[in-house]
Amino acid sequence: MQYHFEVHKEEAGYWAECLELEGCVTEGESLFELKTHAKEALDLYLDEPETSVLSAALPDDAHQGRENVMEVPVEPGIALAVLLRRYREEHRCTQKEMCERLGMKNLYSYQRLERRSNPSLETLRKLKKIFPDLSVDYLLQE
Repeated sequence: MQYHFEVHKEEAGYWAECLELEGCVTEGESLFELKTHAKEALDLYLDEPETSVLSAALPDDAHQGRENVMEVPVEPGIALAVLLRRYREEHRCTQKEMCERLGMKNLYSYQRLERRSNPSLETLRKLKKIFPDLSVDYLLQE
């Protein structure tokens, strides 16, 4: 999963803003430093607090290949959490319902998936059954 940052040049270096996520901005003295900072800012922005009820917007491929736009990959554990929240909401499921559909012992086990997590292959297989359009390739995209 990759988001898009529009890059702006200034005298002292660069700054960039995520085109899909309002308020996700960063800066750097070089393009390399800017990309590093953009990845950190993106992961922090998407790693929502447990109390959050809003889902982040997903990347918009319409920005791909535009001039002055760099693609920034999301850490896979965070990308999975973002997609799960989004899919669950689209399917109008509660966390408790997802927990039951996955055959998990307790709600906390499911809630960990909607946070930064490292699920087992078996859990990924179950998620793929529930959400057929869930793409591991999309999660690992760089």
